[in-house]
Amino acid sequence: MPVVKAPKLKLKIGTRGSPLALVQARQVGANIERLSNGEVTCEIVTFTTGGDKLTTERLINAGGKGLFTREIDRAVDEGRCDLAVHSLKDVPGALPEGQALLAFPKREDPRDGFISLTGVQGPRDLPEGATVGTASLRRESQTLAMRPDLSIVTFRGNVQTRLKKLEDGLADATYLAMSGLERLEMTHVAVPVPITDMIPAAGQGIITVAARPEEMDRDIVDLLVSLNHEDTRLAALAERAFLVELDGSCRTAMGGHARLEGSEWKFDGEVLEPDGSRRWAKSGSIAAGASDAQLADLGRGIGERIRESAGGELPAFEDD
Repeated sequence: MPVVKAPKLKLKIGTRGSPLALVQARQVGANIERLSNGEVTCEIVTFTTGGDKLTTERLINAGGKGLFTREIDRAVDEGRCDLAVHSLKDVPGALPEGQALLAFPKREDPRDGFISLTGVQGPRDLPEGATVGTASLRRESQTLAMRPDLSIVTFRGNVQTRLKKLEDGLADATYLAMSGLERLEMTHVAVPVPITDMIPAAGQGIITVAARPEEMDRDIVDLLVSLNHEDTRLAALAERAFLVELDGSCRTAMGGHARLEGSEWKFDGEVLEPDGSRRWAKSGSIAAGASDAQLADLGRGIGERIRESAGGELPAFEDD
């Protein structure tokens, strides 16, 4: 266990101010304090990000991935925070210069959660022509791939906001990540969607700690690294390599998921047309005990195979 030499050091943790983001940041802070044997205290500093300011617009039309991290990353760069806690699925493939993702605590349920107030158990069971609310291009495309008859409306907001929108009749169903519902102790409102129906976003269910390690005391870096859950860290490596290979963002309808099953690491990845009419999907595996480089190669290789199978026809999602 790392021993921190500087007594009673305070670390400022940057995060969004949403209920879920605060739960995640407080969990990280509590674990830092515990692992430091009380020699480090943590202060939560909240930020309103560009993504938080969007209430009706889709992320694809407002700048894509990075909208939920940019302001916090800038605060870390400027020294207003020592580290940032992000949902990994919100983190772009390219990090700000000098920053690194130092820790990946244990992953929660990576699946999407389907929410309906009428007892419907999943998108396949909705009545013909029903309306699904989502602001995620991936979820929209995957839903239409299963059910092209459904209508999609832009749906944003936290759990309570989305439930209220359903109550008001703005849609028949919506989605939220099961991991967020777990952290908020609200899994009872949703039904998990099988990964065979909806491959999650790369990094979904994982939180990560970003910092500038070259500007930190080595003992503090070691302390942050000790937050890692090894299988989660390896899954994150594979999924981010897949993301980078396909230049994935909120402008791209893509899912990528790595997990350890018995004696193998398995990876499923896909890219879809926005309307779900075409889908390019590949899977692969590698033996458990693989190195960091091999896990990254697994994810990158799935991305390469998808690109090759599409023959240059992968959709390029740009703003209108």
